[in-house]
Amino acid sequence: MALPDDEEGTTVANGHPPANGYLPVPGDAPAGKVSAETQNGPKAGCLALNGVSRDSPKAASGALDRPKTPLAPEEETQARLLPKDPGEQTPAVEGTLVPRTALSARRFLVLLIFSLYSMVNAFQWIQYSIISNVFEGFYNVSSLHIDWLSMVYMLAYVPLIFPATWLLDTRGLRLTALLGSGLNCLGAWIKCGSVQQHLFWVTMLGQCLCSVAQVFILGLPSHIASVWFGPKEVSTACATAVLGNQLGTAVGFLLPPVLVPNTQNNTQLLACNISTMFYGTSAVATLLFILTVIAFKEKPQYPPSQAQAVLQDSPPGEYSYGKSIRNLFKNIPFVLLLITYGIMTGAFYSVSTLLNQIILTYYKGEEVNAGRIGLTLVLAGMVGSILCGLWLDYTKTYKHTTLTVYILSFVGMVIFTFTLNLGHIIIVFVTGGLLGFFMTGYLPLGFEFAVEITYPESEGTSSGLLNAAAQIFGILFTLAQGKLTSDYSPKGGNVFLCVWMFVGIILTALIKSDLKRHNINKGITNGDIKAVPVDSPTDEESKTILMSKQSESAI
Repeated sequence: MALPDDEEGTTVANGHPPANGYLPVPGDAPAGKVSAETQNGPKAGCLALNGVSRDSPKAASGALDRPKTPLAPEEETQARLLPKDPGEQTPAVEGTLVPRTALSARRFLVLLIFSLYSMVNAFQWIQYSIISNVFEGFYNVSSLHIDWLSMVYMLAYVPLIFPATWLLDTRGLRLTALLGSGLNCLGAWIKCGSVQQHLFWVTMLGQCLCSVAQVFILGLPSHIASVWFGPKEVSTACATAVLGNQLGTAVGFLLPPVLVPNTQNNTQLLACNISTMFYGTSAVATLLFILTVIAFKEKPQYPPSQAQAVLQDSPPGEYSYGKSIRNLFKNIPFVLLLITYGIMTGAFYSVSTLLNQIILTYYKGEEVNAGRIGLTLVLAGMVGSILCGLWLDYTKTYKHTTLTVYILSFVGMVIFTFTLNLGHIIIVFVTGGLLGFFMTGYLPLGFEFAVEITYPESEGTSSGLLNAAAQIFGILFTLAQGKLTSDYSPKGGNVFLCVWMFVGIILTALIKSDLKRHNINKGITNGDIKAVPVDSPTDEESKTILMSKQSESAI
């Protein structure tokens, strides 16, 4: 059985008709009653039933005379979301023309490259904060100056998110990816010229460019997953894309304390160590930018899912970025998710930024262990992200999973807060890992839940707004927690975060779960596939055909 002719190599999406030469027909229809025009013809994919084309007046009148049957919930969603132009009809109802879908092997390469340059960007975000006392001494600045090297990532995101998502929606995935990878590379090289004690402003300039690059990175995981991956792997792909950013944070916690030990009594050695870290980062960022230029494509040859096929078939002139933004803010479940995602992720950003100060308050001289605790927090979160993604792909229980993880994150934060001062740093490793498992594991859940309840709006726009909320809350939480930590104690700052996370639990429980994207895909993927192989060297007029039982009942 031949696969689609795709230079990348494609495989048939599970639960979807293969891309080339396969058409939907009744599973029990006699082979002689079914014919198909060639794929290159003007009506590729149209079937003739009992010698009458579906596009003919006779077929149309026959369809009108048939009794109407109530639509299933997923069919109602399809009917509401699909274009209503003349001649276009909805999936799984009368006159269905199912678009071709297939999975491209290149999707794994695209996902890998994105995850790696996202990792380098996240590394550059946290590389100052985890050894904040070292950089304070080297540049002779206050702790607030070093905190702003982290918070500039959050500050830059808020005003730039709207032009960034507009660019993604109107100019496409490849250009957005090139900007993210390229600016990340440029910022890393500028920092290489800042390794002198009076050049703090140069390192801030490089960090500002990296923060702009982040705007073109953070909103892409759900978009890449939807555009490149099938419905049975989309949540796992999104979690993997988020995983790259988390891995960068983990490496950012681990490597800087090792590469730049606290040798402030030897300024020349300290400058050499900082230079080594900066140049190594620049080399990796440059390699990944080159790979992005070479291998990153806009989209696969065939859509990977029915939901993507529907979006690609919609007339381009109907899309309005401004209208899309308005639709999202009119969507009450999405607005609630926007707030709750901002609270959770903002709390994670705040804890990550201030972790060095929190740990050193109770455990003097433990800079390296502070980095290791941060590493433990993020590595546990990476495991949580993947498990949550797999769970969503398996169960599609978006709200229940999101609410459960939110509650467990709150419990983890409470435990972390009240065990910090016990005097045993091993306990902090354990509680930090528990906190990270749920807090970081929540990130892909929020992305995927947002895509489900806002379909068919752009994944990049919904994800971008979620990240903007996270940056706003991250700045506010970091400033407030930092003030409470310095004026009172780390416990006071952590209790502040616990209160806000409890509010997030209540708001998450109020979100109405309407899985629009899943309902579109469900009309295709829930059917049992029946193959009728009648294609052979001796019977050239016959075709190999596939059909789901749902399409069978519709015909």
